[in-house]
Amino acid sequence: MRLLALTSLGLALATMAGASELRPRQAHSLDLGPVRGSAYYTIEKDGLRVVATLAPTDSAAATPLRVVTTLASDQVVSFSVPGTRDGAAASVAFSRRGDRVEVASTGF
Repeated sequence: MRLLALTSLGLALATMAGASELRPRQAHSLDLGPVRGSAYYTIEKDGLRVVATLAPTDSAAATPLRVVTTLASDQVVSFSVPGTRDGAAASVAFSRRGDRVEVASTGF
């Protein structure tokens, strides 16, 4: 029983360690390995509007991609980049918790 409790605590701390809170209208850098960019959110009447702009790092001529979504309470949206044959995939997730947005990233 004690081992199960310690394992659960360790998993919770590991999950929280990769998460941070976004602030309204303040850019947050995103690094998905071969894709980088930034994200921010605004407060709208129908929810929290998250805007993420991403572009490949290996081509200065590449056109960036912008993704826009409005999160209602307790909704999550995530983006991922497939891993290479020898590497893990990278992902970033935006979670709405009440009146705030958290961002968590994995794999890079």
